[in-house]
Amino acid sequence: MPNCPVCHQSVSLVARHLEANGIATVVMGCAKDIVEHCGVPRFLFSDFPLGSSAGRPHDAESQAFTLELALRLLESAPGPRTTVHSPLRWSENADWKLDYCNPERLSPGEIRRLRADFDRGKETARGIRGIQLIA
Repeated sequence: MPNCPVCHQSVSLVARHLEANGIATVVMGCAKDIVEHCGVPRFLFSDFPLGSSAGRPHDAESQAFTLELALRLLESAPGPRTTVHSPLRWSENADWKLDYCNPERLSPGEIRRLRADFDRGKETARGIRGIQLIA
């Protein structure tokens, strides 16, 4: 399950390699254009923000439903390059697609807050990496 656009491409290429070596795969993703361009055998597309390929965050029911769809696709795909669209929707209103990762729609204060969150995450990762290198 990929998270970002680069992850979608990488997972798709790995799936193609696995398939070429006899291991069946299903890619669950949110970047339809990227995954379909890579030509994976089976793709479960969720029209959700990146990072939500397995269903809505903190929503076990949507996650179980998405996994069930993926397993059904694995056993029943009619042919190569099969894409199944999840019937789940992130929101009834598609405006979230305009807001998602669009800094032009954020206030300067929100951008500062997000930058501070990102910088804290980087520092945490550096700290973890430093601990692991010492151990």
